[in-house]
Amino acid sequence: MEKIFHDTVALDEERRQLVIIDQTLLPNEEKHLALDREEEIIEAIQKLRVRGAPAIGVAAAIGLYVCAYRVPERDAVQWCMRIHEIGDRIAHARPTAVNLSWAVERMLRVLDHSADSGIAQALSALHDEACRIRDEDIDTCARIGENGAALIRDGAGLLTHCNAGRLAAVRYGTALAPIYRAAEQGKRLKVYADETRPLLQGARLTAYELSDAGIDTTLLCDNMAASLMAQGKIDAVFVGCDRVAANGDAANKIGTLGVAILAKHFGVPFYVCAPTSTIDLSCPRGEKIVIEERAPSEVTYLWYSQPMAPDGIHVYNPAFDVTPHELITAIVTEKGVWRDYSRIPQLV
Repeated sequence: MEKIFHDTVALDEERRQLVIIDQTLLPNEEKHLALDREEEIIEAIQKLRVRGAPAIGVAAAIGLYVCAYRVPERDAVQWCMRIHEIGDRIAHARPTAVNLSWAVERMLRVLDHSADSGIAQALSALHDEACRIRDEDIDTCARIGENGAALIRDGAGLLTHCNAGRLAAVRYGTALAPIYRAAEQGKRLKVYADETRPLLQGARLTAYELSDAGIDTTLLCDNMAASLMAQGKIDAVFVGCDRVAANGDAANKIGTLGVAILAKHFGVPFYVCAPTSTIDLSCPRGEKIVIEERAPSEVTYLWYSQPMAPDGIHVYNPAFDVTPHELITAIVTEKGVWRDYSRIPQLV
């Protein structure tokens, strides 16, 4: 029987609810959550029930629409002000991924342009924009897959860090989209997935979805990547990202910078896969990207039956690091493969 893959983020048109796969329960349980209140949508983004830059952008767009639908109809000006408040809260649920604020800004622009036509018309416009953002994500990731697959040879060994597959987008993903497309083309692949500590997105999510798709996948601890590269088993690295600065620096899950340094040392191509919506021209370089700090418990005891560190120990737990553009071989977007970072403003 053919495997049925459900979209990571969806709109229930009948109930007007945001539907997501709760990624905190994977790989042991695939559970769908139906959300329609701003508090639970924000909680889902903050707790990583929905995660991955493209996915949280689409979730924000659909989430803002379903919240707007439930704002009591009253004076149109007050109604719009309330939706702006909700949008601002959703946009600030997590600080690093630019797709989150990008999607909310798109929705609010549509709201402002349609508000004079009445609440019903504005709601319709918000619905249509949310669906456009969703559909654009599906098409964008498919194009990233096509462009990135051209960089993969038959029989290649590939390394990836964190999760940038279908679970990080509506479908296909970014960094894993080239792998899926290359497999569809009949190329034989061996994929190595870093665990991606401390939240283990590589172990829980990447290993889950790649093996579920029938792709030869091996899981490894993050500090084992150097050993594989030294043995010549890695032909290329594919990672996603949450924000690309105007100069080509890219923020991705913590540990990506280390992988990039290793790849540079061993002469392994290092590719960042990103939709152009992830490019932030207002951010001139990577050091200006705000890095999210997460709870110490993710390091000390989240995955353990007993605490694995002394009580009260200081914990450094950034969610992301920034890879300088000089360590990036190319950025793979829906518009092509870019190696000249001075041309990045032309992509947006």
